[in-house]
Amino acid sequence: MKDLKPKYFLYARKSTEDDDHQIMSIEAQLFELREYARKENLEILEEFQESKSAKKPGRELFGEMMTRIERGEANGIIAWHPDRLARNSVDGGRVIYLVDTEQIAFLRFPTFWFEPTPQGKFMLQVAFGQSKYYSDNLVENINRGIRQKVRRGEWLVRAPFGYVNNPKTRNIEPHPTKSRIVVKAFEEYAKGTHTLGTIADFLADHGVSTKGTPPAKASVARMLSNRVYLGFTYHKGEYYDGSFAPIISPTQFEAVQKMLAKKSRPRVQKVPNHFPFAQFARCGECGSMITAQYATNRFGTKYTYYRCTKKKGVCRQPYLSSSALISQAKNLLQSVSLPLSEIENMEKQIDLWEKESISERGSVAQNLKTKLSETKEKLDKLVSLYLDGDIEREMYLQRKDLLLRQKVKFEESFKDFGQQRKNWVEPLRSFVLSLREAVILEKGENYFAWKEFFQKIGSNPILKDKTLSCNWGELWEFTASAVGGKGFEKIDSAILASAKSLRFLNSEQVSFGGPYRARTGHLRNANAALYQMS
Repeated sequence: MKDLKPKYFLYARKSTEDDDHQIMSIEAQLFELREYARKENLEILEEFQESKSAKKPGRELFGEMMTRIERGEANGIIAWHPDRLARNSVDGGRVIYLVDTEQIAFLRFPTFWFEPTPQGKFMLQVAFGQSKYYSDNLVENINRGIRQKVRRGEWLVRAPFGYVNNPKTRNIEPHPTKSRIVVKAFEEYAKGTHTLGTIADFLADHGVSTKGTPPAKASVARMLSNRVYLGFTYHKGEYYDGSFAPIISPTQFEAVQKMLAKKSRPRVQKVPNHFPFAQFARCGECGSMITAQYATNRFGTKYTYYRCTKKKGVCRQPYLSSSALISQAKNLLQSVSLPLSEIENMEKQIDLWEKESISERGSVAQNLKTKLSETKEKLDKLVSLYLDGDIEREMYLQRKDLLLRQKVKFEESFKDFGQQRKNWVEPLRSFVLSLREAVILEKGENYFAWKEFFQKIGSNPILKDKTLSCNWGELWEFTASAVGGKGFEKIDSAILASAKSLRFLNSEQVSFGGPYRARTGHLRNANAALYQMS
């Protein structure tokens, strides 16, 4: 060995690049190493401080230090422990090679002994090997823990928006407030009247923003397509059954996915807050939409008038004041309002029919059990095919995602199969609830709610010669005639006859009117029965 004067580089390293983590680690190393160099009377040419993991090669400052040693600027290194220098075979081999070529003559560690002898080199190799073993073993332990968490259905990382991490269960659970915002965002987008931009504004209005800026459209799209809200956990590009509570039902989730695929656009209204009946009715003369405008008299009083837009040509229909239109709308609302006592009698009859339907649920439950079992068997077979190498990973992930979504949908259907079986009652219950809603609306002045109610129960509202008219659905037309004739004593039996006609219809086949719903022959038959009993 050449007789060289020791010149040292001091090297201190911490494992993370985040300044908030392990900040005391590097300070403690510097203090201990400087004190060690003072006691041993070692000359330090320069100090190198680095905040980067040594698990992989590529540390800039470490590479610079080794290059300068190769150039002969120093011949020794001071570090806290050999694992500060290397935790991978490349960097460890580089240090040992420089020791073999005598470019590194001195390695000093306060916690480890080293001399450039065969025994010292062997112990250095053991130290580097232990450091690498520690890193590799730590990775295996972490991966094993992750696999176990996935098997338990636990969420692995920070909770997504709408959930909160529970340190006691080491899982996530719905946030009491933010989960409702997620549900509302899904409900609003499923209506088809929103874009990703308006949903982003909706989230910002509810406090979901980044430094006062609404979320980006891409972030909103990821949220609306995130299967965590179905109760799935995610790991390495694959979804698994989660053990935490879902926020969104499969039906709602699938509806939103369809709207995302269609890229629906909203129906924009310029002034929705000032003219409640704008774009509500059409002109009875030319068929154009009815709009609204302000007018001010010579005394400065502002009035609201409704008129034809005249977009289809010349139209001679006069203007109608807002107060007159509201008065006519209230008369229409009163024409379909029944006494609460009659509504309560209908609700009792509906409850009785629901109880009778309980006995019919057995076959539905068995059918759902069979479908759920078949889906689980398909999942097992798919996993077996993938493990045997008979199917590509991309195809496996696509099929698994589809089967998982089918499985969770069957599970939800099995849970609520009784409700699905009694769907023939739901259109009737919806009608009775609308009757109760009419009574409540009649007593208030929420004109926007009036407009939505009329659109729900009627169709083709017309304004002609300052008169507002509307085509009711069949049951609502009968209700209006009953109210007009004060035939309340017969309405219960008429509704009963209608319900028996609708008994074997589901909620998609039957409608009680509205601008977007088609009436069926079954409903016309029910309407005939109503008038026969009236």
